[in-house]
Amino acid sequence: MSSEEVALAKKAIAKLRLPIVAVPTRRFKPNVRGQKIDMRRSLRASLRSGGDSIPLRRKARAERHPPLVVLCDISGSMSQYSRMFLHFLHAITNDRDRVHTFLFGTRLTNVTRYLRTRDVDVALEKIGENVDDWSGGTRIGQTLAEFNVKWSRRVLGQGAMVLFISDGLDRDAGSGLSEEMERLHKSCRRLIWLNPLLRYEGFEPKSKGIRAILPHVDDFRSVHSLNSLEELAAILSQPPKRVQEGHFYKAEGNAAA
Repeated sequence: MSSEEVALAKKAIAKLRLPIVAVPTRRFKPNVRGQKIDMRRSLRASLRSGGDSIPLRRKARAERHPPLVVLCDISGSMSQYSRMFLHFLHAITNDRDRVHTFLFGTRLTNVTRYLRTRDVDVALEKIGENVDDWSGGTRIGQTLAEFNVKWSRRVLGQGAMVLFISDGLDRDAGSGLSEEMERLHKSCRRLIWLNPLLRYEGFEPKSKGIRAILPHVDDFRSVHSLNSLEELAAILSQPPKRVQEGHFYKAEGNAAA
């Protein structure tokens, strides 16, 4: 991409939004069309009217967007995509609450607080200063194990959705990766794998890392262009679907198994 095309892409990404479907919580809120009677509000309304009648007040479950957790690969094979993804992640972090972003190569780094900085250039500068493993190797199993141990319980509550952004090429040839992906899948409501390699028509899951990841994802999508990011937004606005653990997911237009 030329510098002009990059500038246009950054402007377009800044306007993207993720309309994730809201999920019901344990709390209730007043709702005139609710199916449950709110006895407390009904009795209060009765006292205000002198107790001659009990005007029924109704309530329904409150809804809230689930947390969004992003695990983004910044290894050498992902370098041409990862920096543009950070612009996308900055846009959605400043568009909604409860977005948590982690970058990984040979180690795991939580960059959530840096992406909350309003100025995207300042945010990326802070990330560059605090992330040491840019454009290096990838140890996906090791970094996922660290996430599952240190961060899973903190950020994957309340039906969290996970975006896993990686090409699946692992320095450790998938060692321990299947077990960690299974644990991650069971800890979240929906796990979406975004892989830029899927753009190739002849893509096949030949590497051990890719084959270890595939059985544990609910969606397998390409993410290599602005159009693919727009398609992602459309996908996340649909009700979540869950695949049976241990089955390869057949990606649209590509047989993943």
